Order: sequence, then structure tokens, then C-alpha cells
Amino acid sequence: MTTLITGSSGFVGLALTEELLRMGNHVVGFDTISPSSQALDVFAALPGKFSYCVGDVRDPSTIEAALSSHQCENLVTLAAVTADESRERRQPGLIYDVNVAGALNAIEIATRYGVSRFVHLSSGSVYGESGYAGAILHETNTPLHPEGLYGHSKQAAEIAVLRLKSLHAIDLVIGRLGTCFGPWEHDTGFRDTLSAPLQILKLAFSGRTAILPRDSVRDWLYVRDAAAGIFSLINTRQLPHSIYNIATVLEFPLSSWCRKLQAHLPGFQWQIAKTGKPCNVHLYGGRDRASMDIGRLLADTRFKPLYDLDSAFDDFISWKETVENKRMPNEL
Repeated sequence: MTTLITGSSGFVGLALTEELLRMGNHVVGFDTISPSSQALDVFAALPGKFSYCVGDVRDPSTIEAALSSHQCENLVTLAAVTADESRERRQPGLIYDVNVAGALNAIEIATRYGVSRFVHLSSGSVYGESGYAGAILHETNTPLHPEGLYGHSKQAAEIAVLRLKSLHAIDLVIGRLGTCFGPWEHDTGFRDTLSAPLQILKLAFSGRTAILPRDSVRDWLYVRDAAAGIFSLINTRQLPHSIYNIATVLEFPLSSWCRKLQAHLPGFQWQIAKTGKPCNVHLYGGRDRASMDIGRLLADTRFKPLYDLDSAFDDFISWKETVENKRMPNEL
């Protein structure tokens, strides 16, 4: 099975590539930046085959060149600008160029090259204000009220790719990713909102005190589970629904993550800041959203989340310590 992944050198793209290669598949990575030497070393040790094509989803000719060079059965559109407020002010057009037009470019061109399965990755950010009402977030029962341009662009992309699904009669499904953390997360230049667990981990290993604005509670999605969820959408053809939440039941407060780090690094200190005082852990919002319902994904695919807090922590620390002397650009 050969799968082309746009945004393959990003956080989730690297995790998905690793998952597919571990299963012996051929992955064609497509990105503006090449994978780090560390990632290539990991990929080379796995049974699958990895090919890389430099390209930009905003440039259709580069997508066409990649697809004409490899016979791909599957396309996964992961390329995205995960924007914070600063980028919204500076580069609003870029957010839509990549998140909406880029996805449409890749899907439209892939329809001409024999691709039979299309998986477009969206985000739980499309729920926006609905996430603060308290009810669990469901694919069809929860209204979409995105807040920032990232969420709005993701909603626009969902509408647009579903229109292409209808026009081209293609087997396309959308996965709405929850809040990911874990191995391979790094600042690509297009990811402005690094996860709180990673921020805290970086502070702990640099010997600094983590100062949190509040004890945030989220349904954190360990990235290896995210990759497994995406694979379940790739591997399950003709699904009965067009949209699936990809999340887990791994809900925990950041204080639990800090305590795990304290046990591992006894010198690590953390605290909740007093109101109005400066913090060095950013949560990108003043409220925590509700968890995402994954009943549909569990019922229609073979996906089973594997990681709880303890196993996610142990795996992440093991990965971090294994790669410590082979640092990725802008990594830990």
C-alpha cells in the first residue's frame, strides 16, 4: 500500500509516517521541508519504504510531480498552518492558502492519478464556542462555531473537500483531530501552538520552573493513538459516515503531567500562577473545551486507543531520552 502524505515533515505527519512504515507500507512524504536526519534514521530501521518529494500544496505542479512519480493508492492531506493570534494578524491569507486551497489542490490532482482513498485531516477547533457548553462534542449533533482563523479555515476546508467528494464521486473521509502531544512535536515554522505537555517537558529538562495560567483539563490525544486513528480511516473503505472525530478517553489535568515529571526529575518545580501574573506555559485560550465523542470511530473501524497517562508519559520520556543526542531542528 502506497500513501502520499502532505505535510509529512510536521508533527502528526512524522508520527503517521512512522506508523505506516512500521506496518511495512510505502509512504511518499510531501512537504516544503525535508524530514530531519533523526527521523530518516528511524524510518530506515522500519520494514516499510519511505520516499520524499519536496513540494508545496500551494503549487499544484509540485503535487502533480509527486503523484506522477509514484503510484499512490491513498492520499492523506495533513499540510496545515496551525495559527496563533499573531499569525492571524500577519498572514491571514497564508492560513487559507494552505489549509483550504492546499487541500483542494492535492485532492483534485489526486483524482487524476488513480488515488482510490482520500483522508482529509481537520481539527476539533471547528467546534469552537460549542466546546464550552459542557456537552461532549459529536460530529453531527454539535454545532460548529469556530473562533480563530485556524478553526474557520478548517471548517471551510471540510465544506470544500466534501463538495469535491460529491463532484468526483471519490471515497473521501474527514478526520477531526483532537489536541495532540507526544513524539515528533516540534516548531516547523507553521505550528504556532505547541502543546502544553511539550512546553512543560521542555521547561523541566532545561531546569526551569513551569508556571501555568490554570490547571487545564483536556482530552489529550497521544500522537501514536492519533496516527493509529488516521490509519483506521485509511484502511477502512466505504465508511458509513463522512466525518469522524479522532480522539481518546485520555483526559487529565496538567497538574498530573507535572507530577509525573517531578517523579522523573525530582528537581523540577511547577506552579499555578496567581491571577494576572506572567506564565511561561501557553494554553491559547482562557477556557477548556469539552471532550470529543469517538463512538462513531470505535463502531465503524478497528481503532482502539492504547495509551493512558502512564504509558503515554513513559513512551514520551523514552523517546525524548533516546533522541536527546540527535536533536531535531527546534526540538527539545
